[in-house]
Amino acid sequence: MFRSSSFHTIDLKGRIIIPARFRKVLKAEDEYGAVLSIKDGCIYAFTFNEWKKLEQKIRESKTVSMEKFKRFFLGNACPLKCDKQDRILIPQSLRTYANIEKEIVLVGVLDRFEIWSREKWDQENLKMEQELEKEEVRIEIASLGL
Repeated sequence: MFRSSSFHTIDLKGRIIIPARFRKVLKAEDEYGAVLSIKDGCIYAFTFNEWKKLEQKIRESKTVSMEKFKRFFLGNACPLKCDKQDRILIPQSLRTYANIEKEIVLVGVLDRFEIWSREKWDQENLKMEQELEKEEVRIEIASLGL
């Protein structure tokens, strides 16, 4: 499982170093790497096994909106292997979508990690703080025992 956040930079070629705690999860798989795609203004990164599970769920859904989502999400998917320096090369199209230029944040969200531009991540956190003020959100979170 992916947890926590790491602040990094992306190099000029578009490579990022995978944090050690995320590497541990990725190396537990048969292949050392991740499948990347885009959603919510950031890049989603899944282990190969999690990606297979997700593809199966997507395959089973037959709605019109899911067909459009398939085109968007699967059409932008990139299976990537980590190099010997524990880096992955993020394709330019994904970097452009997420506005990633230099400063990035890798955020663990259990079944995946997300790669955000630092600026967008800061904006997202501010939005979440405002969202947490809403009564219905507070009730839902309280139902978790938090």
